[in-house]
Amino acid sequence: MSEPSNHPAPAQADQPSRPWWRHGHLWLVLGGPAVVVVASIVTAVIAARGADGLVAEDYYRRGVEINRQLARERALMPAAQARNHAATPTAGAAPAADQ
Repeated sequence: MSEPSNHPAPAQADQPSRPWWRHGHLWLVLGGPAVVVVASIVTAVIAARGADGLVAEDYYRRGVEINRQLARERALMPAAQARNHAATPTAGAAPAADQ
């Protein structure tokens, strides 16, 4: 049925196999996950060393005080705008004549 082939064996069979670390594709495949593992460890160390403090116990009271201060400043805003507007000359007005 099948006759023995007279074709020579492929050239790869004659070459000795290289060690696993000499294959470039291996490093391409293993390099990505290795970088991710190292980056996650670095991130965990940064997070552990520079952890943020807890929120203040009276955070709500502080927020209410900030809102009250902002409301007081907004209440004064129209007066400040009117004062500044009165001192601003209009574009079409002639300068006042000094007598």
